[in-house]
Amino acid sequence: MVKRNYQVELSGKKIAKAMIKNANVSLKFSAELIREIKGRRVDKAEAFLNRILEKKDFLPLRKYKKKVSHRRGDARSFTKSGRYPVKVAKIWLGLLQSVKANADYAGLDPDNLLITHAFVSQGYRRYSYQNQGRIGGKRRLKKAAHIEIAVREAA
Repeated sequence: MVKRNYQVELSGKKIAKAMIKNANVSLKFSAELIREIKGRRVDKAEAFLNRILEKKDFLPLRKYKKKVSHRRGDARSFTKSGRYPVKVAKIWLGLLQSVKANADYAGLDPDNLLITHAFVSQGYRRYSYQNQGRIGGKRRLKKAAHIEIAVREAA
């Protein structure tokens, strides 16, 4: 079932929201990313995502870190284990651009936005088939997630 409503009811004139349904991204990496960017300013979150795309900064994994190696350097967010989820970073950058455009349309200052709400949930899992041998394929589930974000103008 496709997501239609936001997870939280936010009211007021200084709020802007955006949502992506059935994004082809990992639910687990998105949840870890939410923990990192929630409460930050939008421009700082965009800079963090761009550093992940350039593989200069890793996404710290605190919950979903099984069999993930440590990164060199200092710990970030109380852990040294992390990854560089490029696909997740690209989708989230597009979502942040969308919420900035929505904020601009609502009359908010797009350079002065604070992320107040972010949520990710399981999307519709589609099947794909991996060729295997001469006879049949191997069925695999594709990852999908519903992503939503809400921002407000910082005081």
